[in-house]
Amino acid sequence: MARVKVLVLGGTGFVGRNVMETLERGQIRCIAASRSTGTDLRNIETAKDLLCREKPDIIINCAAHVGSLNYVSKQAADVVADNSRMILNLYEAVAAKCPDALLINPIANCAYPNTASTFEEDHLWDGGLHRSVLSFGSTRRMLWCVGECFQMQHNIRSIHLLVPNMYGPYDSTDPNKAHALNALAYKFVHAEMTGKPEVVVWGTGAAVREWLFAADFARVVLDIVKGPRRAGLDEPLNIAQNFGLSVRELVNQIACAANFKGTVRYDHDLPDGASRKVMDDRRFRKVFPEFEFTRLGAGLNDTVNYYRSVHAALPER
Repeated sequence: MARVKVLVLGGTGFVGRNVMETLERGQIRCIAASRSTGTDLRNIETAKDLLCREKPDIIINCAAHVGSLNYVSKQAADVVADNSRMILNLYEAVAAKCPDALLINPIANCAYPNTASTFEEDHLWDGGLHRSVLSFGSTRRMLWCVGECFQMQHNIRSIHLLVPNMYGPYDSTDPNKAHALNALAYKFVHAEMTGKPEVVVWGTGAAVREWLFAADFARVVLDIVKGPRRAGLDEPLNIAQNFGLSVRELVNQIACAANFKGTVRYDHDLPDGASRKVMDDRRFRKVFPEFEFTRLGAGLNDTVNYYRSVHAALPER
């Protein structure tokens, strides 16, 4: 494989850090860019300056304004506006400064129709979005549309990877910003380490979700970076295991991993979101037949241990 230069947008965030770590272990030359490093994709001139300076061969687009279900509802206007600007600015900057670069876009499965029980790539547009994720999910659909339109006019190639809820190390400890499983993991770690007798979980616990260890997503990205012409990547692809479990079942496993012995209370006044989100894996298995996902128990242990280390480093209150 010819030596390539990879730019990871959002490379200091949760998914981006997992991608950076995996690419570096794979001896891929990569650079992280994010708002914390001075790159704000809401400003097109900043985006153009970055691409002109770095001249990447591949761009991993992990940049997004996102948060919890509650957050993307309460901050819906900011979420839809910021993400729309970032998407358009990125593609316009690529067209202007590095049109030969390949873009790899993770697309959250909230882009799938609200009424679907199993998410299949060919049915992405067969219905509307759940209102609780309208702000973010609509921009994930937009990301696919913009990528296709820029391919039609400017011949820019994009790979769209549809992903379930991700979890693992490097996410926030803020429940409004952390991904769902990570927010739960930190709640239980904090309760166990501080002796709190109760953990409150949003919703009823009945919703069924599929979970993807972020390091597994990063390994898929590494495989694509090493073989970007692999057959099957020119159409949207689920990174899928075709397996989900209820939030209540997940909570029981997290509580066990965190060694929490207290009480769990479900707050039924807060929404569950869509009732079921499980992704069809038939196309994924054709493209990546040998890929092995991290077992949930092992991923939970890594996540809990990460949050234990973060919590131990916090100043006493």
